[in-house]
This record gives sequence, C-alpha cells and structure tokens, in this order.
Amino acid sequence: MLAGVNARIDDLQMVLNQTEDHRQRVLQAAAKTVRVWFIKVRKMKAIYHTLNLCNIDVTQKCLIAEVWCPVSDMDSIQFALRRGTEKSGSTVPSILNRMQTKQTPPTFNKTNKFTSGFQNIVDAYGIGSYREINPAPYTIITFPFLFAVMFGDMGHGVLMTCAALYLVLRESRLIAQKNDNEMFSMVFAGRYIILLMGLFSIYTGIIYNDCFSKSINLFGSGWSVRPMFNPRVGGNWTFDTLNGSKILQLDPAVDGVFRGPYPIGIDPIWNIASNKLTFLNSFKMKMSVILGVIHMLFGVSLSLFNHLYFKKPLNIYLGFIPEIVFMTSLFGYLAIIIFYKWVSYSARTSREAPSLLIAFINMFLFNYRDPTNQPLYTGQPVIQSILVLMALACVPCMLIVKTLVLRRQHMWRKNLGTQSFGGVRVGNGPTEDEAGIIEHDQLAQQTEDEPEFNFADEAVHQAIHTIEYCLGCISNTASYLRLWALSLAHAQLSEVLWSMVMRIGLASRGLGGFILIFVTFFFFAILTVAILLIMEGLSAFLHALRLHWVEFQNKFYSGQGFMFLPFTFESILDGRYED
Repeated sequence: MLAGVNARIDDLQMVLNQTEDHRQRVLQAAAKTVRVWFIKVRKMKAIYHTLNLCNIDVTQKCLIAEVWCPVSDMDSIQFALRRGTEKSGSTVPSILNRMQTKQTPPTFNKTNKFTSGFQNIVDAYGIGSYREINPAPYTIITFPFLFAVMFGDMGHGVLMTCAALYLVLRESRLIAQKNDNEMFSMVFAGRYIILLMGLFSIYTGIIYNDCFSKSINLFGSGWSVRPMFNPRVGGNWTFDTLNGSKILQLDPAVDGVFRGPYPIGIDPIWNIASNKLTFLNSFKMKMSVILGVIHMLFGVSLSLFNHLYFKKPLNIYLGFIPEIVFMTSLFGYLAIIIFYKWVSYSARTSREAPSLLIAFINMFLFNYRDPTNQPLYTGQPVIQSILVLMALACVPCMLIVKTLVLRRQHMWRKNLGTQSFGGVRVGNGPTEDEAGIIEHDQLAQQTEDEPEFNFADEAVHQAIHTIEYCLGCISNTASYLRLWALSLAHAQLSEVLWSMVMRIGLASRGLGGFILIFVTFFFFAILTVAILLIMEGLSAFLHALRLHWVEFQNKFYSGQGFMFLPFTFESILDGRYED
C-alpha cells in the first residue's frame, strides 16, 4: 500500500511539473504578443465605442453617423470609406453627404512640428471661435522678438540657439527614446520656439552690442575723447570739459567728439562710459513705448478682419473705428512726437528739449502755459486739443451710440417679424387656422434662432467693454515698459556676474592664476546657464507670454470656441483619451 501511494504521488508530481512547464511556455509565448494584443483590444474598444454613438437606420441594415470633419479633407474621407468597403467585402457602399447645420462647428487649425508650439501658446489662452482670426501665424514672429528685446545678448543667444539646434537635429532619435521626464518633454515640445528665441536674441544682442556684458568693437568707435581733454605744459592733461572729473563721461556736445554713428548697433565706447545707464535708459524706454503702440495697433487692426468676415458693419463703424481713432490720437501721437524729438533736437540743443512725459500729461489737462516745458513745435496746443477731443468723442460712440443702434435694430426686426405673417388663404394654401399655426411655428423658430435682446444687459456689457478698452490703452502701454525694465535687468545681471566671477580669474597672474581662471570659468559657466539662461530666460518668456495674451490678443481674439478632436488611434494608444 505504501509503495502504491508513493507511486501515485510521483505520478501527480510529474503531472504538476509538466503542467508548470506547459504554463511557463504558454506565458512566454503570450508575453511576446501581449503588447500587440493590448493595442488590438484598445483599438477594438475605441471602434465599438464610436460605433455605439451612431444611429440605426429604420431598415435596421445600416448605421448613420453625424460627424465634424474639415471640408478640405472630404475627398480623402470619401476615398478612405471606399477603400474600407472594398477591404471588408461589403456589398453596401458607404455614402457621405454634406449637411447644413446651425450648430457652431469646432475649431481646427492645421499645424506641423514647427507651428504646433506657437499654436499651443495661443490655445493656452483659449480655443478660438469658429472662423475667428488665428493669432498664431503672427505670434511666430512677434513672440520671439519681444522675448529677445528683453533678453538681448549675443553670447546668451548663441548658447540658447545651440541647445535648441541639438534638440531639433536629434529630434527623431529623442522621440524614439520616449523620455517620460515632464520638464524635458515640455522643453522638447517647444524646441522650435527656443530656436527662434535664440536667433532673435542674437539679433537684438547685435543691436545692443552686448555679449556676456561686453561690447565688441568690429568697426572702430565713432567717438574720440581726445577733444574732451586739454593739454597742459609738461605733457599732462586736464579735464576742463568734465569739470575736473576723471571719470569717462561722454558728452556729444563737445566739438570733434562724435565723428559718426557706429555701422550697426550701439557704439562699443558706451560700455565703459559712466553715463551708459542714463543713455540706455532713455533709448530702451522710448523703444518699448514705440514697440508697444505698434503691437497694440496691429492687434486692433486684426479685429477689422473678424468684423468683415462675420459681416458686422456696426462693429466696424461703432467699434473698430472709434477704437483705432482713440488709440492713434493719444498713444500713436506719443510715438510720433518721440521720433519728432529725436529728429528735431541735436546734441547741443538737447538741454532745451521739453519733457515728453510732462507734455503728454499737460495734453490731457489742456495746460499749455507751463513755463518749465516749452512747446515741441508750432501749433502744438491746437493739434493736441483736437486729438484729445477726438479721443473723448470716441467714448460715447462705443458706450452709448452702439447700444442705442442695437436696440433700434432689434425693434425694427421685431416689428418686421410681426408684420411678415398673416392668415390670408391664397389658392390651395392652408386655411386661416392653419396659417395661424404656421405663423406661430415660424415665429417660435425665429425666437429660438435669435437671442432675446435685453437693453440693460447690453448697456452694461458695452460699458464694461468701453471702460476696459479706454483704461486698458493706458495700462497696456505702460505694461510694455517691461521690455525696458527686463532688458536693463538682464544687462546688469550679466555685468555683475562678469565683474564678480570672471574678472577675478582674468586678473590673476602666474601658475596660480592659470588654475584660478579654470575654476572661475567653471563657476561663471554654471551661473550663466542657471541664472541668466534658465531663470532670466523663463522670466522673459513669461513676460512675453503676458504681452501677447493680455495686451495683444484681447484686442481681437475672444477664444471662446472648442477644439476639433478627431478619432485617432495615436491618442488612444497614448492613453490620452481612454475615457
């Protein structure tokens, strides 16, 4: 009996071992194809889920689906349906009909790997309404340019361009690696934005003549400081022009000092001048105002294309025209007198030039008898008074007139709708009772299509829009001064980093200095990348983003639409639309 039990135990153990081996082989074979199975299952679930959204025809033999699709892709969709019918062996062909609907379609903007990053910047503000003008094509140029105005440095621009070029040239290999790091994925998605920001920073760095806080003297300075010094007997020099000061302070009013402008950018001698900050302050502040006014006027001008496309002439005459006149009369005029002052006054007469800020304030106060601030040109009080009155006249046009015209149009349509239907029987038409039913149905349909007009709501909405625009013109113009502030901050941080770190290594001598320069360069490189490239770059990026969202896009872009999300296996397999 013991031998029999042992024999059965051995047999069972053999069966268990063989079963374990068989299961192991089955699982190993399944593991090779489990990924393919997951893909097939997800695709099948997505297909069946989409088919469940279709309606069944009355004959119970076909499905009817109402979908959104781009009109330009109708032919390719028809071809895909025909190919699907042939591959499935179906005897019933698929029929594609274009429908007419009053529903608002989704917004679809075709992008590629270059434009997708800029489109994402716009979409982060809000998805554009259907057929609304898309700011993304203009953002491709204006966004990196405004960033570069705040980040103007040739050296930093070259470093940023090289980093972006690495991501661009190796993009196929980096995509294949499928890095899950969120920070790297964000930077990689914006590689073309970073590339353009680097290239534009090189351009503005050439204009500022700034490379790691140092100027490059390629063509020779147009300044000669020799006339600022007077020779004394014995070979010494005196600083009569500078009132005894030994600090290099450039004064273009001295004869023979300025021999001509530098060919491109700012003259390199300003990098060692003590009044460098005073000169750059004036230059960059006025430049920021001019760029801001041009940018905002361009945004207001784009709203005209929206009004023309949606056929809203009232918005053109009582919206766009007052807005453009208001901004041009005040802040466009400010930009013009900045150029006029540059052209009209030389270095010798610059001390007599009036202050533009005080002149602009006096323009609103109608104060033209300020003895401390003389007129900029003949007839200035008359012209400025006319411009202010024109700007003030635009406010009631937007605030009151537009609301009254909208109310009158609504009352006219309402009276027209009441008089359009009657109960008169003509020929074999409906009876009076039936005509009354038709009248009721059509009026109900008209009421559904056209929202109810509320004069109080419309007046409040128009008042908010007018106040926001008029006050926004002032605050938005001041907001563009961040271009000046961040540009100066970046230049000063770069200069401080050079003087506190790199200069120590360059000033050292001997073998110890040879070693010290490597150490200081290491710290200089780390701090340059960490502070000036990453932190300063991110700060300038966010400020440029704000200028586009608040100061530029709100002039013409509502962003109240919804995105077109087509059925794609790619998004399903990535797990983005599992629900």
